[in-house]
Amino acid sequence: MTSPRICVDASLTLKLVLAEPDSPVARCLWSEWEEQDIDVVSPSLWAYEVTSVIRNKVHRGKITSDEGEKAFAIIHKLGVRLIAPPDLHERAWEMAKKLNRPAAYDAHYLALAQTLDCEFWTADERLYNAIRDQLSWVRWLGFCDASVGSTPC
Repeated sequence: MTSPRICVDASLTLKLVLAEPDSPVARCLWSEWEEQDIDVVSPSLWAYEVTSVIRNKVHRGKITSDEGEKAFAIIHKLGVRLIAPPDLHERAWEMAKKLNRPAAYDAHYLALAQTLDCEFWTADERLYNAIRDQLSWVRWLGFCDASVGSTPC
């Protein structure tokens, strides 16, 4: 039997290692996924995005170098499984066109979730608001309380 699967983006997982609004909610949700043995996946773009955001925060003095090193090490050990289907870029391109998105970054996450027939979780409220009416399997961290079941986040 395979584990249930969820696709996550960088915005959600960065809250696990950086002090951001809703970080406690993200940690609670992540703990529940671990308890349920959820297979957490992302396109390879995720690794580039989380690395870049953490480095940028160190460079701008938002976090110390030591905090950046720790965040970098932790986030890359979370166990997010990177998946790169051969047609992901084409699917993302089509998804970005269909949803009238100005860039295709987010569409890669959406295309992967659609390909794998699983939920996509984000902490990006603007993205969620832009696509929620068109994609019923998209979840926003801001609705964690109503979405995670018995564990109140």
